[in-house]
Amino acid sequence: MYEQDYFNEIKSIIENSEVNKKVREYKNNYEDLMAKWNIGKLLMEAQGGEKRAKYGDELINKWSEIFSIEYGNGYSDRNLRNMRKFYQLFPIWHAVSAKLTWTHIKALLPIKNESERNYYINQVILNNLSSRELINEIKNKAFERLSYVDKENIKLIINEEDKYNLTLADMIKDPIIIKTDKDINGLNEKAIHKLLIEMLEQKFLELGTGFALIGHEYKIIDNDSTYKIDMLFFNYLLNSFVVIEVKNALLKPQDIGQVEFYTNLIDRKLKQSHHNPTIGLIMVKKKNKLVMEYSTLKDNLFITSFNLINN
Repeated sequence: MYEQDYFNEIKSIIENSEVNKKVREYKNNYEDLMAKWNIGKLLMEAQGGEKRAKYGDELINKWSEIFSIEYGNGYSDRNLRNMRKFYQLFPIWHAVSAKLTWTHIKALLPIKNESERNYYINQVILNNLSSRELINEIKNKAFERLSYVDKENIKLIINEEDKYNLTLADMIKDPIIIKTDKDINGLNEKAIHKLLIEMLEQKFLELGTGFALIGHEYKIIDNDSTYKIDMLFFNYLLNSFVVIEVKNALLKPQDIGQVEFYTNLIDRKLKQSHHNPTIGLIMVKKKNKLVMEYSTLKDNLFITSFNLINN
């Protein structure tokens, strides 16, 4: 064989090995989660249901000593309690996404609000979040900062089709947090645009899921006039263009008019028949309640604020 033939054969072996490794990891994770779920289920049954939690704790204390001696620290009383709580929060096994690991589950267990928990699980599913990234989202209070969504009725994504039922209202946070190591007092709008784009490229979840940048200071011509849109995105989950204008100041009435004009322009110039109507998002340094109160906002126009903070 020639040198290239050896190279290709080695490459093929490596690729097969890596694929098989991922399959094994997926299978091992699935079996590990199922085992913990079943342990939690049996613990609940052994204690006689929810009302006999005290007796259940006694069983866990007794059995964890035996299991820990035989099988190690993975079956400590704390871990057994976590398994029981895992089953309590997810009594239906098929509702547990294969993208969740036990580390994800442990980060979710302290969250009592079902809608909040569903939101973070959906983020793992939509964005393939690692457990560290999930913990970071929880620390950043992403759920609490959701601006437009009905926070009491967030449904869990179970089927692939569910994720296409999302709207921008399900994603927008207020405020949007933009981290930088620069002097935040000296940043103008262009610098903020750049930060947003950089953060988006690094799985920036503040804007939401499914955003692809079409252009920064995107030029569009209409009737011999040239306009520059701060940022133009396309969102594949929403199947629509998203116009974003950043205003490093208090919201003004003309800001709303400007974004409405741009969304109409994109609808006329770029939108195809199979696309949903263009969405407009205004990001301002500070909201103006008076302007918002007396402005008639369309269903596809949203306003949020942003906070610049140092890393």
